[in-house]
Amino acid sequence: MGLPTLEFSDSYLDSPDFRERLQCHEIELERTNKFIKELIKDGSLLIGALRNLSMAVQKFSQSLQDFQFECIGDAETDDEISIAQSLKEFARLLIAVEEERRRLIQNANDVLIAPLEKFRKEQIGAAKDGKKKFDKESEKYYSILDKHLNLSAKKKESHLQEADTQIDREHQNFYEASLEYVFKIQEVQEKKKFEFVEPLLSFLQGLFTFYHEGYELAQEFAPYKQQLQFNLQNTRNNFESTRQEVERLMQRMKSANQDYRPPSQWTMEGYLYVQEKRPLGFTWIKHYCTYDKGSKTFTMSVSEVKSSGKMNGLVSSSPEMFKLKSCIRRKTDSIDKRFCFDIEVVERHGIITLQAFSEANRKLWLEAMDGKEPIYTLPAIISKKEEMYLNEAGFNFVRKCIQAVETRGITILGLYRIGGVNSKVQKLMNTTFSPKSPPDIDIDIELWDNKTITSGLKNYLRCLAEPLMTYKLHKDFIMAVKSDDQNYRVEAVHALVHKLPEKNREMLDILIKHLSITAQPTKSHDCLQSRRHFWPHFDESSGRNCGCYDEY
Repeated sequence: MGLPTLEFSDSYLDSPDFRERLQCHEIELERTNKFIKELIKDGSLLIGALRNLSMAVQKFSQSLQDFQFECIGDAETDDEISIAQSLKEFARLLIAVEEERRRLIQNANDVLIAPLEKFRKEQIGAAKDGKKKFDKESEKYYSILDKHLNLSAKKKESHLQEADTQIDREHQNFYEASLEYVFKIQEVQEKKKFEFVEPLLSFLQGLFTFYHEGYELAQEFAPYKQQLQFNLQNTRNNFESTRQEVERLMQRMKSANQDYRPPSQWTMEGYLYVQEKRPLGFTWIKHYCTYDKGSKTFTMSVSEVKSSGKMNGLVSSSPEMFKLKSCIRRKTDSIDKRFCFDIEVVERHGIITLQAFSEANRKLWLEAMDGKEPIYTLPAIISKKEEMYLNEAGFNFVRKCIQAVETRGITILGLYRIGGVNSKVQKLMNTTFSPKSPPDIDIDIELWDNKTITSGLKNYLRCLAEPLMTYKLHKDFIMAVKSDDQNYRVEAVHALVHKLPEKNREMLDILIKHLSITAQPTKSHDCLQSRRHFWPHFDESSGRNCGCYDEY
């Protein structure tokens, strides 16, 4: 079994599996480094101690016999197989030479020692420098990230933007250091195939030259030497032909969008901070989480990356598996942390609060888990009577909002998807539904922006005491829309609409006409955001509206 492959795309996620595979390569490089040191030591002993020539050659040949040459990947090419077996062939020839007891070559240091030392210092040494930079950037990034995620959302916007810019810059530095480190490891592993073996081949060739009685052994070795040289040249040519392509790939990965998510067996995976209750209060623990949309399986395991000594350490717990019930974005003003969302699972009572690394990362998680927006309530200034019924003020408010939207905002992307500032929405509702305000109060479109108006319209529809389609007709509508007969479905829905109270039907007519205008190809997604507020999701076990809405 060869070394596990390293992909540049793995550097983006920095997953525990990537760290483990990276560690395998580090162990292999350290093992190779130690072996080269030992080989140089044995070669020097062979040159300097002619009296112990026999013992030195036997030890050297035994070292070659014991070393297992490893290449990247599960399947090896013929060239790699030949190169991997070459060390054992060298050991066999050395044993044969030892039987003849010939004089040692004089220039062995230039042929053998110097190239191996150069490879060890320049190639493996560069890989070690890359590891130091990677470990430093890794520790720096996760340290700054911990501080960044602990920033209060109540700080000034300029301060938060500056913190976001800093964490993006540190993440980019860490990402580049990771890519460069992976690239250098792969380069050393590939160069090892020829720069490591070629000095040994040259040493053996020189050794046979100086052995007068080893002429026949050298003749026997010649065919194998030619084949090995052919394999080495093939490997070198392959390396030279692919190195530039791999380097260009690395450069493209460096410049790739930070929202890029590489292919994976999971719908979504990555690190999340989980709020956990401790004796001294709540604390946030970093977990590595995965989610499979098909089975709605959510797993999380405590996972901390720590650097100590020469190897990367990974502290990871056994993963906990849950069945996802729901996912809702956390209201900004309901928690002191940023980028939070809540999930409910079958196996655990209550909600689990999670914190993503950024707003973009939270959107990816919400999209993967079919996350919903939180349900907002109207200001307390609205009286109970106005909450219970569709009245003149409500009709006027809806008409004015629709008029403002269709006048100036019908082509704006994200029309009903992007929410307005909560304080502005509250101010709009207070102004409109204040007891001192006339029923036909006008909405100044110069004063209120589109996001505030559309959010006010959605909030009003959310907080009706009874949805427009009514609880009474809820089951009938469900049965109608689930019918496989299209003609029956249309006729049934048409009949049920005419059973609605007159005001409900009037309001529905206003809204449907508006949605028919907004539901153009570029507006279909935003349109669906508004449709959610007409249809009640009824909890049959409790007989209550659960507060969320389904599309119809």
